[in-house]
Amino acid sequence: MDRMKFLEAEFVQGFIRMAKDGWEQGWHERNGGNLSYRVKEDEVALVEENFDRKEWQPIGTAVPKLARQYFLVTGSGKFFRNVAIKTEDSICMIELDDKGENYRIVWGLAGGGRPTSELPSHLMNHEVKMRVTNGKYRVIYHAHPANIIALTFVLPLNDAVFTRELWEMATECPVVFPGGIGVVPWMVPGGREIAVETSKLMERYDVAVWAHHGLFAAGEDFDLTFGLMHTVEKSAEILVKVLSMQQGKRQTIKVEEFRDLAKAFGGELPEEFLYEKEE
Repeated sequence: MDRMKFLEAEFVQGFIRMAKDGWEQGWHERNGGNLSYRVKEDEVALVEENFDRKEWQPIGTAVPKLARQYFLVTGSGKFFRNVAIKTEDSICMIELDDKGENYRIVWGLAGGGRPTSELPSHLMNHEVKMRVTNGKYRVIYHAHPANIIALTFVLPLNDAVFTRELWEMATECPVVFPGGIGVVPWMVPGGREIAVETSKLMERYDVAVWAHHGLFAAGEDFDLTFGLMHTVEKSAEILVKVLSMQQGKRQTIKVEEFRDLAKAFGGELPEEFLYEKEE
């Protein structure tokens, strides 16, 4: 299989498209943000003739449940705007060892470098989501959408408050993320500490706000994960506009109307988010 066959593989093209879409949304200034995909066995087989295995490197954490699995990831210091035009230099495919403690690059980062500095966060959260979804979830995405970041300066850093405020901004929100949204207080990015705190939230949520930093989302595939982040950020944009018009809301979706909405779509919303708000 030649070089172009690797780049033409459907999962690689999906990865490239998602990176391009995120850049065009304005979510990835300079080298901001990162993306990873847990590659399926048949997809590995499709492209493994192109592999050039490098030296093992420590992950910085242990993810034993992901042992021997492969991931497509963006590179540290690389720009999302270049993923589509300099793919081999901007992303890489990595393999984990049999203990889930080390990784090695098997393709990509042709100009040198290493996977995203957020690799511990990505892999720890891949491990959680693989377990709680019986292997369905394969994508972890971190971006810097401006409106959701802005809200972390004015809303309490509280799961229930963020969930409720975002739910109220667009009827589709309780449908797209019915389980709510988690919030991580500001922490130094790229290390094990923020990875641990995020993985705790990912036991329950598919999306977490990183205060004053960005958004972290997980999903089954590229479309659903991008769509989740897009929905959250669009809701945040509406809320920012509402708050800039006046301090309060003249009217909004009521508690019973949320329950009606859930019933109409055959679901159920957690009652902790359906609290009565003070006037």
